[in-house]
Parts: sequence; structure tokens; C-alpha cells
Amino acid sequence: MLHSAGGQPQDPRETAVGPLDLAARVDDALAVQAVAFGLTDDEVGVRRHIVLRHLASPGARALGATTPEGRLVGFVYGMPNDRTQWWSTVVHPYLRQNGFEHWLGDAFVITELHVHPLYQNRGIGRLLITQLTDAAAEPRSLLSAIDTDSPARALYHRLGYRDLARQVLFPSAPSPYAVMGAPLPLLRPHT
Repeated sequence: MLHSAGGQPQDPRETAVGPLDLAARVDDALAVQAVAFGLTDDEVGVRRHIVLRHLASPGARALGATTPEGRLVGFVYGMPNDRTQWWSTVVHPYLRQNGFEHWLGDAFVITELHVHPLYQNRGIGRLLITQLTDAAAEPRSLLSAIDTDSPARALYHRLGYRDLARQVLFPSAPSPYAVMGAPLPLLRPHT
């Protein structure tokens, strides 16, 4: 359990979601991602450069979930889709094969969404993704998630995302992914 400076357990519901200067807090964000996603130090190093490159993309935005002491316990970032970017070029043939190629146009892509495991199942991830996409000018959102029946994919389904392609293989990724899409605004489930 996480503890405050005085040694008392922190209440995960006390987290605040708001704008995040992800470039300034990239190491804090990647520390959350490393724990939530099981990344090695080498993978964190590679992702650091990727995140910083993404932040230079037009329209890239980030939100963070922080404790009252300012500890980052969750983050999300995304950007309008650019068909020339690596992610889009990898998923394009899978979407075309399934008749969903048009989803790549005028879409806001959720690039990363991670919540520290001690703060999961508290609605933080839902709040992060809905607030980020609520500010999008695009009519739809895309994301990719490991293609398993995970709590993350269940959340995405509850928010209105549906599978557009499954068993998507990203170079060097050990597991296949699902590409999911949802019209915006996202659904607001009660559970």
C-alpha cells in the first residue's frame, strides 16, 4: 500500500486528474508504465525517446492522475492520427482487410494509458481516457491493446470501443494486439 509522508495509507480516491506536462514528467510516467505493463529498464529507455518524439506531434495532449503530494499514479496521452506515423502504417493493412480503413482518417489515437497497479480499479483510467477524448475535435478514437480478455479491454468495451482488428502483430512485440475504435464522445457506463 502507498503511504503519505506521515506514514498514513493514501486514499486512491484522493487523486486529481488534470493536464500533464509529459515532457517534464516523462520519467515519472514511464515509471508508472513500467510497473503497470512490466517493462524492463531497456524498454523504458526506448519508450522515453518515443514519448518525447510523440509530444512533438501536432495536437498531442496528456493528462495525469496525481496524489495530493504530487506523485504521478496514472497518465494518458494521445494525438490526432497521422497516417504516416509508424503505428498507423502497421495497423493499416489489418484495418483494410477488415473493411475499417476509413477509421484511420479523422481519428484521435490513445497512444498510452497506464495506472499504477495500487491505484487500478478506482475509475482513474476511465476518467483519464474520457477527459482526454472529450477535448478531441475528431469524431472517433482509436487505440491498440494486447489482444487478451484483460480488465483494460473490458473497460474499453464499456466505453464504446469495439474490435476493428485482432491478432495485430507489431514488430518486436511479444504478443498480438487488438485495434479498437469508438465514436466520440465515449460512453459513460455506470459501472
